[in-house]
Amino acid sequence: MEIKGKVHEVSEIINVTESFKKRELVVEYAENPQYPEFVKFEAIQDKCALLDNLQVGAEVEVSFNLKGRAYTDKMGKKGYFNSLHVWKVSSTNAAAAPAAAAPVTPEYAPPVDVSAAPGEDGDLPF
Repeated sequence: MEIKGKVHEVSEIINVTESFKKRELVVEYAENPQYPEFVKFEAIQDKCALLDNLQVGAEVEVSFNLKGRAYTDKMGKKGYFNSLHVWKVSSTNAAAAPAAAAPVTPEYAPPVDVSAAPGEDGDLPF
């Protein structure tokens, strides 16, 4: 799944256990600009590095997997939770900048004059 939005917050790395770490990314998603949503994603283990260069306010496209789990609390009540696991983050600002800076190339190459030099008849010798 993918979503485009603006970086609202990037957390530091959270060491849940000695062998498990995660990092959180909050993206402001505005399908309707009047009512923006703040969606929290998790980057786990080696994916934490994906968030290193993100700046608050940057426009990004986040690719993620939707995960869901069931649990039973101490009172025996069953519950559920969802998490959004990041696997790719692309800056949409960077993609637009090189395109704007790229020189405009013509649709076709300009015609080349292949006629004979002045004074020559232009006939081929064969």
